[in-house]
Amino acid sequence: MKRAIYLASSAVVLTLSATPALAQDAGAAAAPAPVQGDEIVVIGTPGGSGTSKQKASYAVTTISPDTLELAAPKSTAEVFTLVPGVWAESSGGVAGANIDVRGLPGGGDAPWVTFQINGAPIYGTQSLSFLEQSSIFRVDETIASTEAAHGGPNAVFSNGEVGVTMNFNLKKGGDRTTGRVKLGATDYGQYRADAVISGPLGEGFYYMLGGYVSRSPGIRDAQFTSEKGQQITAQLTKKLDNGEINLWTRWTDDHGQWYLPMALGTGNNLGTFSQLGNATRYESLRIDQNGTTETFDFARGRGWKGSVSGLNLNFDLGGGFSVRNNLSFTKGSADTLGFVPDGAPVTVAQLKAANGLTSVTTAGGATLGNAAYVQNYGHWVVTKDIQSLTNDISINLSSGGNDLTVGFYHAGWSSDDFWTLGNFRPVQNVANGDWLRNGITCGMLQNAGSGSGCWAYGIRSSGDATNNAIYLADSYEINDALRIDIGLRQSWLDINYLLDSGPGYPDGTTDLNVDRKASKFSYSGAVNYTVNSNLGFFARYSKGFRLFNFDDLRNGGGVAQVYSVDQIESGIKYRGDIFSAYLTGFLNHNDSFDSVVGGVSNGAFRTRAYGLEVDAAIHTGGFSFGALATLQNAKVTAATNTAIVGNEVFRQPSFQMRLSPSYEADLGGAKVTIYGAAQFVGERWSDLANTVKLPGYTKLDAGIEAKFNSGLFFRVAADNLNNSHGLTEGDPRAAGSNNGRPILGRSFTFNVGFDF
Repeated sequence: MKRAIYLASSAVVLTLSATPALAQDAGAAAAPAPVQGDEIVVIGTPGGSGTSKQKASYAVTTISPDTLELAAPKSTAEVFTLVPGVWAESSGGVAGANIDVRGLPGGGDAPWVTFQINGAPIYGTQSLSFLEQSSIFRVDETIASTEAAHGGPNAVFSNGEVGVTMNFNLKKGGDRTTGRVKLGATDYGQYRADAVISGPLGEGFYYMLGGYVSRSPGIRDAQFTSEKGQQITAQLTKKLDNGEINLWTRWTDDHGQWYLPMALGTGNNLGTFSQLGNATRYESLRIDQNGTTETFDFARGRGWKGSVSGLNLNFDLGGGFSVRNNLSFTKGSADTLGFVPDGAPVTVAQLKAANGLTSVTTAGGATLGNAAYVQNYGHWVVTKDIQSLTNDISINLSSGGNDLTVGFYHAGWSSDDFWTLGNFRPVQNVANGDWLRNGITCGMLQNAGSGSGCWAYGIRSSGDATNNAIYLADSYEINDALRIDIGLRQSWLDINYLLDSGPGYPDGTTDLNVDRKASKFSYSGAVNYTVNSNLGFFARYSKGFRLFNFDDLRNGGGVAQVYSVDQIESGIKYRGDIFSAYLTGFLNHNDSFDSVVGGVSNGAFRTRAYGLEVDAAIHTGGFSFGALATLQNAKVTAATNTAIVGNEVFRQPSFQMRLSPSYEADLGGAKVTIYGAAQFVGERWSDLANTVKLPGYTKLDAGIEAKFNSGLFFRVAADNLNNSHGLTEGDPRAAGSNNGRPILGRSFTFNVGFDF
């Protein structure tokens, strides 16, 4: 691992030293496309004041609309394939990803990830069980730019995120009316229409309006339209002599089938298999202690129905003073309905032998042969009604070479939940397989060696929380080359949580009724050295934390702790006429807690991770080449379960790389771009005990785009061209079951549109 990091560092340093000569040789070539570095980013700055990527004393990734468009992510979480230092398991569908950052242990959902719109967090805490923030955001044509800050000063600003913060800036109207209409279709039956328009409403007053409608059976066809989505976004902008006001809102109703681990060795197509189908689409489940039942439609899948709205204020008060305010309000339902495996499949012969059966038939009357596979599956229902209000106000004084900022951050959020988990019974293990006849139970497959748990768990809960914080930041330029950045933050947390749990349903008894408070101090300091306009260095130390949430209280029986993270980062920032490279090394120490719903907890543990992030690009003539890479080593250093000490942090690869070449040429009245991407993912452990290793894999994408001077454009793209069945996870509830969740199979997308 250390050798790999050394070799990667050496390669980039050699490239940096060779670049001036390369630039001389290319002097007669056509003017190259601009390289990265000048983009303005707002995350990682006090109150979202903004800085350029080249001046930032922390690692930040910027993603242009063109880059995002060609990447064509199938989910918001998949955008993280464009961000080094982040591992996103986006194979769960349009929602429901697992996202990990820099070796910080997660294991499920996204406990170290914050999403923002226009610099305002969209929910008060990073993640809850069955809710990570990418699930309540959808990518569409209304996005102007995307940025992601890894670690760095975010431990002090906004919500105090120590992992990664991804911010989406919405398009604003201008003095000229512009827009886009786009239609899309795929080879698996998806149809989508996008549109956006913006322009003036009056002097200094502008609008933007856009959205999409989409329908699809999904790559993993469930025999019905399993993916349905629609969204509309609007923003009003008022420019004043001394500032700007933005008022925006986004309404979304988008959901899709929740893709889960599946049996890997039973002959099913790993790229398109869906156990869920018409035979198992509806299920009646008990929901309370009185025996009341409710029928659920599992076509609802996992997704978001609600709105996120916000207000951004930015005013110059004169005399070097300025004030900024970023507000967001979120309200809606983030429900999860999924068909979840329990243990490994067994053959009909094994089922018969273990239980004295003479025949096995499905509910539809089909008799299964001895070689057929059957497996326990259960309908899981999680309903979440969530609400969040966040507000970040800051006052800045800029005087000479010094910028001083004082800010106040407030977040108030809630989640009202109903869960019924488990509910396992046998199905035939084929695509859209039927139930087995009545009388064959989960326990019978357990007898046959499936390893099933046959458990059930349900809750009804209500949680409310507030987080108030004050922060102070100062950026002082000692001279033209040297700058010092420091930040301090004090946070106060107050959580109220009420829980009623039971055996598959809430049993009517209050298990928890707690009010917990915590306060925490964090800080970050950096030195930034600018050699010249093309080359700079930074070094930073941060001490941050993750505040506990409702799940921590539930899992801890009303007791929870604040998890601290110490992080050291250092980076090289280089941009030339045709080449740019941003390298960041990191080292972090973390206190964590392992919690997997339905799994076996390893208790409290500590981790250490170090690694290198690479973000490089070449632009010369019509040719462009991007390289993103992450090398990391993350291990458990202490634990209540001493057997896992020394093990690697699970579900995160020690190596991942994305290479993205493209070539652009003017052909008469059209600009044609041929592009591709190759993603290389290393091995990972499926579990913290390091008993099951997931193999590495390679995924290839390619496409061609033609944009005509008239505004018309066409695009054809292939996703997973090599039809890789790379596994993003094993089975978090049964590590040895030979279940796993592969990436989605090969697909083709066709787009036609018009820009005006």
